[in-house]
Amino acid sequence: MKNVVLIVKGFIMGIANIIPGVSGGTLALTLGIYERFISAISHFFSNFKDNIRFLIPVFLGMGLSILTMSQVVSYCFTYYPIPTTLFFMGLVIGGIPMLISKVKNTKEMKEISSYTIMFVTFSFVIILAFSKEIFGGTFGSAKLDNLSVFGYLWLSVIGMIAAATMVIPGVSGSLVLMLLGYYLPIINIVKELTHFENIFPNIFIALFFGVGVVIGIILVAKLIEWLLAKYEKKTFFGVIGFIIASILAIPVSVFHEIGIITFSLPQVIIGIVFLVLGIAIGYKLGEK
Repeated sequence: MKNVVLIVKGFIMGIANIIPGVSGGTLALTLGIYERFISAISHFFSNFKDNIRFLIPVFLGMGLSILTMSQVVSYCFTYYPIPTTLFFMGLVIGGIPMLISKVKNTKEMKEISSYTIMFVTFSFVIILAFSKEIFGGTFGSAKLDNLSVFGYLWLSVIGMIAAATMVIPGVSGSLVLMLLGYYLPIINIVKELTHFENIFPNIFIALFFGVGVVIGIILVAKLIEWLLAKYEKKTFFGVIGFIIASILAIPVSVFHEIGIITFSLPQVIIGIVFLVLGIAIGYKLGEK
């Protein structure tokens, strides 16, 4: 049963990493597995058996969701944007009580520096969410055909950047990829692989990108683990700032992707139901 729960949590994290504006790190936190996830990656070989038992079902769930849900999620956001958006917002909101419990009744709650950190992380995500307005759009669309040696190496760097932002709570790796112009090209590579199209070129691209992702996750995991060890409560104040901002970033990113949303009474009612459902699921999974 424990492995089934971990697969479900990994599945939800994988869906989050597909959607611009939604952070896989955020949902890992609100689902109650973030610290264990970071520890398992940072000390992979020191407690090999336990880490493997934990990571395999999580990564299995993530892999399944990325391979099977990219088109489903896109369809839901296109045709049912309000319920889908509110459901993911609910998942994030449901995990907030668990995060607040990490800093409740601590001396850091009385320190101005804690709230300054929270404000800085909140502002960072808000600026990222409104980056299209601030910077005037994305930085272009990357071309992944006929890559040079430097192009493949640069793709690994992009993978590192994407992985780093996937691990940091509140920061959307897919949104960062979108700003850099690599989101749609990478999604198209995944789609082609699932349809067994252009197998060898796409495997090469996926390999270099994947190597960067692995390196990025390891480096950022070690940094976050160090912060939690040295400045645990302050780090959680920063995380709370990320999380609160991400609740606002999700609908902003959806608006950027699909344009003006037409509101209808049935969608709003269903959306409220899905919001409550998301909150309940996020809260319950965060307890386990």
